[in-house]
Amino acid sequence: MTETPQSSPFSRRDFVKAAGVTLGASALSGVSVPHVFAQGSDQLRIALIGCGGRGTGAVVNALSQACKPKLVAMSDVFQQKLDNSYKSIKAKFTDQVDVPEDRRFIGFDGYKHAMDALRPGDIAIFTTPLAFRWVHFQYAIEKGLNVFMEKPVTADGPTSRRMLAMAKQADAKNLKVGVGLMSRHSHAMQELHKRIQDGEIGEINMLRGYRMQGVIGSAFSEPWPGQPSELLWQISRFHSFLWASGGAFSDFYIHHVDHLCWLKNTWPVKCHGVGGRTVRTAPGGKPWVDQNFDSYSVEYTFADGTKMFLDGRCMNGALPLYSSYAHGSKGMAIVSKNGDCGRPSSTYKGQNPTKENMLWTSPDTKIPDDPYFNEWQDLTDAILNNKPYNEVERGVMASVVTSMGRYATHTAQEVTLDEMLNHEHEYAPGADKFTMDSPAPVVADANGLYPVPQPGIKTKREF
Repeated sequence: MTETPQSSPFSRRDFVKAAGVTLGASALSGVSVPHVFAQGSDQLRIALIGCGGRGTGAVVNALSQACKPKLVAMSDVFQQKLDNSYKSIKAKFTDQVDVPEDRRFIGFDGYKHAMDALRPGDIAIFTTPLAFRWVHFQYAIEKGLNVFMEKPVTADGPTSRRMLAMAKQADAKNLKVGVGLMSRHSHAMQELHKRIQDGEIGEINMLRGYRMQGVIGSAFSEPWPGQPSELLWQISRFHSFLWASGGAFSDFYIHHVDHLCWLKNTWPVKCHGVGGRTVRTAPGGKPWVDQNFDSYSVEYTFADGTKMFLDGRCMNGALPLYSSYAHGSKGMAIVSKNGDCGRPSSTYKGQNPTKENMLWTSPDTKIPDDPYFNEWQDLTDAILNNKPYNEVERGVMASVVTSMGRYATHTAQEVTLDEMLNHEHEYAPGADKFTMDSPAPVVADANGLYPVPQPGIKTKREF
C-alpha cells in the first residue's frame, strides 16, 4: 500500500483524555518492563511498509539520524512505487541501504515478511493508507518492534478504539512509537506552547486554522478506468475515499487540529460544520466520483466553551490561505505563519499582529528546525536511551477529533467526541484479510459513481 507525495519527494507530513478513556505510560507506572533494544554496537534496522512519497521521506529522515540506522526491507502493493523508492533512497544513502530483491515484498501480506526481517527493538515504518494502520501495528506489537506511523491514524470509531487498546499493549512491551504529527516537534512551536502556558497572551478564548488551496493530491478522481483492480486503484487514489484516508478533511487538516488542541491542552467535546461540493465535473467533462466535499467550515467547542474554527478548501482559483492562530485575553499568536508548522511563530499584545505589537518571534528560518527530522531524532533517542515514548494515543485522538469535524459536516449534525469515538460504522472491515483479488470497501455503481455524503439526509453515517 502506498501514499503519493503532496510536495517534494522527501516531505511527508500529550495526553489523552476523552470519552471516558484514559490511556498512556502513566497507566503502567510502577510496572517493570524490559528494554527491547540492545545498546552498544548494534545498529537499528528499519523496514518500510508503504513506499510512496511519505514513506520515502520518512526513511530519509530516519537514515539522516546520527545513529545511522540501516534500511533492510521494503513492502508495497505496487512494484513501481517500491522500485522508485528503493532507487531514490539507495542513491542518497548507499551505505545504509541493504535491501536485496528477496527483501522487497509485493502484496498485501508483504508487511509481515518485511517485519520478519527485523529483530525485536528495530523499527517498522507504516506509511500506507490509514485503513491498514491497525493491521500493521498489531503485527509489530507481536514482533516486539518499535514503530513510526504516518498520520492520520484512524478514520472511524471501531479502528480508533482498537488502536487505543493497542497503544496500551505497546506500552506494556516498552515499545517506542512515533506518529507523523510533526508540529509538536517544531522547536518554534514548542517555545510558543511554553509561552502560552506561561500566560503570555492570557487565557485562550479562540483558535483558528485555515488550509485553503487548489486541488491537490488525489482528492478528486474521475471514474475507475478498469485497471488496476478497483481496490488497488482506490489505494492509488486514497485521498478520494473515506475508508483509505478519511478523505481530504482528515488527511489535509489534521495538523492544524493537532497543534491548536495542543495549545489548549485538551480536545474539543463537540462540533458542527458546513460544507459542500461546488463542481462535480472534471475539466474534461467526466464526473468526479470521489467522496469529498471541496469546502469545509467546522466550529469545534471545548468543555469550557472556547471555540476552534477550522476552514478548509480544495478549489482552484479561490483565495489561498494556509495558517493558524490563537487568541487570548491579553493578546494573540500566529501559530503557523504558512503551512502545517511554518515559521516564524510569534506572539502579540492585543489582537492585531503588527510589528509594534510583537512580543516574541521564533528564530529566523535560516536556523535549522526541521520538525520531520526532529520527530525522528526524538524517536531514536527514546529507543537508544530507553525513554518512555508512545504518541499513538495522541495520534488517535487527533484523528478522532478531525473525523468528528468531517462527520459533522457530512451529516449536517452536531456530533460529540464521545459519539465519534464510539460510532459503530467501520469503513474498511476485514482490512487484515485483503488480497490482490479482494473487492474494494466501496464499489462503484453502474454509472461508475460512489456513495457520497448527503447532509441532512444521511444523518447517522457518512455514506
